[in-house]
Amino acid sequence: MPAARRAQAPSRILLLEPTPRLDCGRYAPKRCVGDTVRVGCTIVADGHDVLRAVVKWRAPGAKKWAEAPLTLMDRAQGGDRWEGEFPVDACGRWSWSLEAWIDDLASWRHELDRKVAAGEPDLSSELSEGALLLEAAAVRAKGEDAKLIRAALELITDDSQPQALRCDAALGHELAEACDRHPARGAAAKLAAPLEVDVDRVRARFGSWYELFPRSWGGLRGTAEVVPQIAQLGFDVLYLPPIHPIGVTNRKGPNNTLTAGPDDPGSVYAIGDREHGGHEALHPDLGTWEDFDHLVKTCEEHGMDLALDLAIQCSPDHPWLEEHPEWFHRRPDGTLKYAENPPKKYQDIYNVNFQCEDWKGLWDALLEVVQGWVDRGVKVFRVDNPHTKPVAFWEWLIGAVRAEHPEVIFLSEAFTRAAMMRTLGKAGFGQSYTYFTWKTSRWELEQFVLEHAYDWADEVRPNFFTNTPDILHESLQHGGPPMFATRLVLAATLSPSYGIYSGFERFENVPVREGSEEYLDSEKYEVKERTLDGAPLLGLVRLLNDARRANPALQHLSNVEFLDTRTDGLIAYVKRHEGNTVIVVCCLDAHHVQEGEVWVPWHLDLPERFQVQDLLDGSRYDWGLGGNYVRLGPPDRQAHVLRVVTP
Repeated sequence: MPAARRAQAPSRILLLEPTPRLDCGRYAPKRCVGDTVRVGCTIVADGHDVLRAVVKWRAPGAKKWAEAPLTLMDRAQGGDRWEGEFPVDACGRWSWSLEAWIDDLASWRHELDRKVAAGEPDLSSELSEGALLLEAAAVRAKGEDAKLIRAALELITDDSQPQALRCDAALGHELAEACDRHPARGAAAKLAAPLEVDVDRVRARFGSWYELFPRSWGGLRGTAEVVPQIAQLGFDVLYLPPIHPIGVTNRKGPNNTLTAGPDDPGSVYAIGDREHGGHEALHPDLGTWEDFDHLVKTCEEHGMDLALDLAIQCSPDHPWLEEHPEWFHRRPDGTLKYAENPPKKYQDIYNVNFQCEDWKGLWDALLEVVQGWVDRGVKVFRVDNPHTKPVAFWEWLIGAVRAEHPEVIFLSEAFTRAAMMRTLGKAGFGQSYTYFTWKTSRWELEQFVLEHAYDWADEVRPNFFTNTPDILHESLQHGGPPMFATRLVLAATLSPSYGIYSGFERFENVPVREGSEEYLDSEKYEVKERTLDGAPLLGLVRLLNDARRANPALQHLSNVEFLDTRTDGLIAYVKRHEGNTVIVVCCLDAHHVQEGEVWVPWHLDLPERFQVQDLLDGSRYDWGLGGNYVRLGPPDRQAHVLRVVTP
C-alpha cells in the first residue's frame, strides 16, 4: 500500500530473530510441563528513545493472554537483545508472542535528567511537554497511581514553583513506577503471528523403559504379575512389541527361516489374521480384553506407562487385504510386493500405500486404530520405522491424537538420515531412538551427545536404548559383563530417557552369525520362558534408576559438560541442575583397567576442595578443582556416579 494511503505510519520498531522457533515458526519447539520457556528477540528502533517490551503467552484453550517484561540483556555493551521467560504447566500447544513500544514518558524523563545534570537554565518547554504525557498517563491509571500522577502533575505545571522542585517531581522514582504500570502502547510493534511451543508431560523427557514380549512372560496376565517387580527396579515405561494376531501365510520360523513348523508362533510384526482381526485386535493366545485392561490398570497403580508398538504393516492374512485391496502397493501384473530392507527380507509382511487413491480412508483407519488404544488407557506409542511413511501423515495423525489427548507420547524408531530424524521430531514425535548403540569411543560419544543436547534440543528428545530385539551391537557380543555395565551406565546417565530389552540384564550376547547384529534364537520368532529372578545386572539397574529419580541433574540433557580425563579409555562428564551436581566417570574398555585424571574446571562454581559420594556403592571421596585420580575397569567396577555432597 502506498505510504500516502496508510491510516497510520509504519512502526519505528523492528522485532528480529525471535527465539525459540523452528523453521520460521513452521514447527513448534519442544518443552515439558514445569519448564520455564526462555524467549529472546533483537529489538531495533531509530533514535535514542527508551524501549519497553513484553512476552505474552496463552495456555492451550485459553482466551486471555498473560505477560511478563523482557529485559535488555547487554545494555552496557550497547546491545539490542532482549530476553524473558514464561512458565508452562499443562500439555498441549502454547501460543506466545512479543510486543515492544517506545516509552514516551521514560524517554522524556531520560532527556530531562540529562539536561538537569548539564545545568540548563530554562526547562519550561521540557516540563510542558512532559505535562501532556503525564495527563494522558493519569487518564490510563487507576486508584492510587492516578492520584500520585495527578499530584505530581499539579506541581510540575505550577509556574510559581522553583524549576528545580518541579524537575525533582518529574524525575521522582514513585512517579516513574506508577507511570510504568500504565504504559501507552498505541504504536506497539508485534510479531506478525504468534509462535507456538509444544509442551509434553515430563515422561516425554525423562523415563526408564523396559521392553518385553508378553508371550514369553505368560501372556498379558503373566506380564501384569511381573509389573510390581519391574516398577521396583525403577522403570517408568513397560514397552510391548505388537500384541496383535499374527498371520499364517509365509509365517517365519526360528531365526527368521522361511519355513515355520506347526507350533512356531511367527513374527509379532506380521500383523493380522482373517479370523481375529488386525491392528485393533489382541492375539488370542495372549489373553482377553479384560486381561489387557488389567495390565493397563496394574501399570497405572505402580506409576508406570504401558507403551504399545505401532507397526503399520500387514501380514498376507490381514483383513484389510480383502476389505481394502486398494490400500496396498501392487506390481503392474497385480501381485503384491512384500516388504524389504536389503539385505533383510520380510516375506510375511506387506506395506500399505499412503499415496493410494483412497489415502484418506487409509489415514482415517489408522487414526481410528490409535484412538482405540488410547481409549483403553495407552498413552505411549513406539512407532516402527516412521521414516518410511510420509511426514505429512505423522503430523496429521499425531496432531489429531494430541488435540484431544495432549498427554500421549510417540517414540520414533527411525534409524535414518539426521535431517529426517529431526523432521519427525518437528512433526510431533516426542522422543526418538538414536545411534547411541553404535557410539563406543570417547570422541564419538562426546560429539554425538553434544549434538543432541544443544544443536537438536528443540527438535529431538533422545531415548538411549542399550539394545533392541533387532540390535545386538558387537561391543556387547565381545565385551562380556563389563561392557554391559558400561553401556548401561552411559545410557542411564547421559540421556534422561533410556531403555533395555529383556535379556540385557542376563548378558545375552550371542549373534545368529558372526558379523550380524541379530540375536541367535531371536525372541521375534519364538517363545521363551522369561523371568527377572536372579538376573545379575538388575542390582546395577536399580541403583542407576534410583540415582536418576533422586538427582534432577540426571533428568535433563542440555546440562551436560564433558571433562578431560587425560586418556581415551575413560569418559567423564558433569551434569548440574538447581544446585544438584553429578559427575560420572566410565571406563570404555571391557578388557583392561584404565587410569586417568578427571579435570574439574573452575567455572563450575565448586569450592577448591569438595566431597563426592558414589551413588553405586555409597563410598565418599575427596575431590577438588583440577585433576582427580581415577582407576576403573574389569573385574572390579566400570564406573563412578558421583554426587557432590559438599559444600
